[in-house]
Amino acid sequence: MSDAIKHECGIALVRLKKPLQFYKDKYGTAFYGINKMYLLMEKQHNRGQDGAGFASVKFNVEPGTRYISRVRSNKPTPIQDIFAQINGRLNGVLEENPDKKDDIAWQEENMPYVGNLFLGHVRYGTFGKNSIESVHPFLRQSNWRHQNLIVAGNFNMTNSKQMLEELIELGQHPKEATDTVTVMEKIGHFLEDEVAKLYQQAKKKGFSKRDASPYIEENLSLKKVLKRSSKNWDGGYAMAGLVGHGDAFVLRDPNGIRPTYFYEDDEVVVVASERPVIQTVFNVKIDKVQELERGHALIIKKSGKVSIKKVNEPRENKACSFERIYFSRGSDAGIYEERKNLGKYVFPKILKSIDSDISNSVFSYIPNTAETSFYGMTEAAEDVLNQQKTAKILAGDGKLSAERVTEILSERPRFEKIAIKDAKLRTFIADDSSRDDLVEHVYDITYGVVKPTDNLVIIDDSIVRGTTLKKSIIKILDRLSPKKIVVVSSAPQIRYPDCYGIDMARIEAFIAFKAALELLKDHNKYHIVDDVYKKCKEQQSKNDEEIINHVKDIYSSFTTEEVSAKIAQMLKTDDIDADVEVIYQTVEGLHKACPDNLGDWYFTGDYPTPGGMRVVNQAFINFYEGNDERAY
Repeated sequence: MSDAIKHECGIALVRLKKPLQFYKDKYGTAFYGINKMYLLMEKQHNRGQDGAGFASVKFNVEPGTRYISRVRSNKPTPIQDIFAQINGRLNGVLEENPDKKDDIAWQEENMPYVGNLFLGHVRYGTFGKNSIESVHPFLRQSNWRHQNLIVAGNFNMTNSKQMLEELIELGQHPKEATDTVTVMEKIGHFLEDEVAKLYQQAKKKGFSKRDASPYIEENLSLKKVLKRSSKNWDGGYAMAGLVGHGDAFVLRDPNGIRPTYFYEDDEVVVVASERPVIQTVFNVKIDKVQELERGHALIIKKSGKVSIKKVNEPRENKACSFERIYFSRGSDAGIYEERKNLGKYVFPKILKSIDSDISNSVFSYIPNTAETSFYGMTEAAEDVLNQQKTAKILAGDGKLSAERVTEILSERPRFEKIAIKDAKLRTFIADDSSRDDLVEHVYDITYGVVKPTDNLVIIDDSIVRGTTLKKSIIKILDRLSPKKIVVVSSAPQIRYPDCYGIDMARIEAFIAFKAALELLKDHNKYHIVDDVYKKCKEQQSKNDEEIINHVKDIYSSFTTEEVSAKIAQMLKTDDIDADVEVIYQTVEGLHKACPDNLGDWYFTGDYPTPGGMRVVNQAFINFYEGNDERAY
């Protein structure tokens, strides 16, 4: 992606179903769970590199013994940092007690992080905050084991202020207003309430205070806790939690916006944000890894019983399509095929742009994450060229010489590695002019393969802000002196902010939005901006069912092609000699390529929740008023 955007976050959960001695005997170490957690988190480092955290819960320890361990880091390489800390602690204890290296019962009782239940998290700071206090998992402590709560998630809530008010109405005094804290406190409140009710039941049944705990643990309904907690949540979420006595849960939002996958056998239960991560780390076939249904929770009791419970009524499937286009690792079988199809389905527009002249076109990609869609584009180009070759041979009516037939058959599309990113180059100079000069050299280019008569076609995952394209990539490509530069986005035009976990909050940053504003000026229709502002302001006092995305009016006067043409005009600076054209995937092509991930609000403005509609209107209000605050 030429302008990198960030995504929050990745979760990993492991529940060991056997005693620790089993893993020592079979795998050679009682640290089996910790090792698997490291792999699960490292394989998801693409989902977050601002911070990482790890927590564990022990089941079989006596009162007075620490049974919860947690470590978090916001260092430059946070995953490596937290596991270096864990390994340092473990090795230190074993060095002090060399006679205990094979005493698994002692290790479980005395060593930190050695446990039965683990939760990990990697994050990007959606709000730009990266303090250690913002790093998951979060811990809500209590002297009652079943009221200790550890929470981590991949989510953003649009109605954090409302959730804060609800907590205040419940009599709480939250220490922060962030959605992470309000979510944890909401779950914690109803967990405490459910525990209190079970405690009263236990007393009526004649249990002593001490004996009430096992009764509470056995009968605690996490489904009920989650249902009451999430009643008014508005957002996309995959929420994971551990309870101090050993229960665990993972809850997915009703639209299935954020992804969640799980696997269970007789040794482990494992959860992650991406399917191939589980396949790789546990060496299991694709059909063994299941996707958690939207609105449902995976609940793991301390006993080891696993169940899937419907917590909230599932709504329309709006799984985030950006997961398929860009965020998730491309090693997933489905994602790999879908990304190829994105390149394939956009090719007809490319063909039109180059006047079907494949022979005088060079095809490439920037950045490396666009490589898979590039493969799809190449397959489409080869198919078209084969049709052209067949037509030429048939047009000869059998009179072509063998040499001419061989010449026709030898034609190949020209696929080249045009740009190579210089990973060692850093734009460390603060002065803007100096920085821009350095940015132009972030990519090295391959000389000698593009002729002045060639079209140069470059495919990208998506075009968000266009900043890097304008300041760097197009200038670099123009050095090759092509006749025309065609920049292709395998995703449609990003027109609206995201509010469910992607760091795309400011509408004025999008190149498509800027282009639409320029078109309104060109056509003497800029009064529409004022009209939209008034409509958005009027929406602020309306009920959820009345909320409409009025920002769509900004684009409604123009075709997608007109917006794309204006974007190309904005990206082509005076010092660019080649013609520049920008091509985007269609929304129809996106849905055809990614049929199971229909979340497309950043392209279409069709938000799956009322909170999303409020966010887009507020984002426009902020733009109009010159307010730099986030819309959520």
